[in-house]
Amino acid sequence: MKILFVTSEMSPFAETGGLGEVLGSLTNAVRGEGHDVTVFMPRYKRIDIRKQGLEIVIDYFEVIIGNTLEATRVFFKKLENGVKVYFIEHPDYFQRDELYGTSIGDYQDNDRRFTYFQHAVLKSAERLKLSPDVVHCHDWQTGLIPVFLKTIETGYPPFARARSVFTIHNLGYQGNYPPDSFPSTGLGWELYKSDFLEFYGKFSFLKGGLVFADEVTTVSERYSREIQMKEFGCGMEGVLAARKDTVTGIMNGIDPEEWDPATDKDIEANYSALSFSKKKINKAALQEENGFAVDDSIPLIGFVSRLAEQKGIEILIPALEKIAKMGVQFVLLGTGEERYHQILRVFAKRNKKWFGVHILFDPKMAKRIYAGSDMFLFPSYYEPCGLGQIIGLRYGSVPVVRATGGLADTVEPFDAATGEGNGFLFEDYSSKALVDSLEKAIAVFRRKKQWQILVRNAMESDYSWSASAKKYSKLYESVKRRPFKINKV
Repeated sequence: MKILFVTSEMSPFAETGGLGEVLGSLTNAVRGEGHDVTVFMPRYKRIDIRKQGLEIVIDYFEVIIGNTLEATRVFFKKLENGVKVYFIEHPDYFQRDELYGTSIGDYQDNDRRFTYFQHAVLKSAERLKLSPDVVHCHDWQTGLIPVFLKTIETGYPPFARARSVFTIHNLGYQGNYPPDSFPSTGLGWELYKSDFLEFYGKFSFLKGGLVFADEVTTVSERYSREIQMKEFGCGMEGVLAARKDTVTGIMNGIDPEEWDPATDKDIEANYSALSFSKKKINKAALQEENGFAVDDSIPLIGFVSRLAEQKGIEILIPALEKIAKMGVQFVLLGTGEERYHQILRVFAKRNKKWFGVHILFDPKMAKRIYAGSDMFLFPSYYEPCGLGQIIGLRYGSVPVVRATGGLADTVEPFDAATGEGNGFLFEDYSSKALVDSLEKAIAVFRRKKQWQILVRNAMESDYSWSASAKKYSKLYESVKRRPFKINKV
């Protein structure tokens, strides 16, 4: 089949987090299933034409946005894996230092930027004579594509036949804007009502994808159920529950070649499940790097994450005083809200012997922490998928997680009696539950034979993209056969 991906970011060209990394891997995996894969994304400032070897395929055309004609140029690159990537260029909108905004906040014209982007994608596809079977859209920045495909008469027959899939990577980001943003879409006002695109007095990009796509997917099975409940639905739970039969959870994966402790050049010593004793070399290097005592008998806990409320910082910080009494070492890496930066730096100054804090984004350091830590902590309030716990499993760093979203789908509680399971989970979103779960993990760590079984289970867990890509293939086949239909909520 011909699958056209539309995304605001994709590795290795431009990414701000999980979305870009997932798209880089997912498109490769879908291509590996034998599909013809095409991707559209913006050409941001950080995407260098010469370094990336881009070529111009459409030198000039115009897109109507509101009452304005917007000049457009399209670049192209074919990747070694056969994936074809098209880049929409508009200097005023995309030649900026960041993708979506600065530390002060989002760009004020993000509504217009991504309305333009989506119109330009469809017009480019038509000019290039592409004929996708399925258009796979990702997050709010692409939420209007399914709407356009079903409501705007383009006169281009392949769009009438194309079906759409819309993937929610994080429901918390919705692209909700005042009503005066709506006219620039070119859509009729009959769509600005609660059955379609109106959301509590605002115009919602995300809701467009949720209502008009032929299938909605999320990045884990449990998250697909959680977002249909008020606690995690971010106001969209009714929209999702109304079409629950066409909401599917498919777990994200990782590229096993990219994340492989046996070949990783960024860690101190390579190892595998069969040569696990070499992980001690990485642990000693991490202890030394952080000024800790170099002692393999001390449990070393890793934490790599955005420092945001969603990631469980609100229950981690109050737990630190009790963790200090457990006889552990702790390395934290991440950036986020300034208030958390300050609290963690102050705590680290008072606890240098066991608590190391690195307020920065450093992918190579992250790998050193995965390779050097005994266990990894993920106390998220909610987690659509999470890749960190999967990477932790791959590197033999046993995950200690809150049972939510993708964390619950990938981590199975360790049972010392049967020797089954690959980590530790806790249900309550509380500091007490976090501490209790860590204590259980540390107790098993001190029983070396049980710990070796647990680590082997972790490293043998398979969350590569191959299984997920097969599920997407089946979904695409199903969606392709569906009749034209506009949903209402």
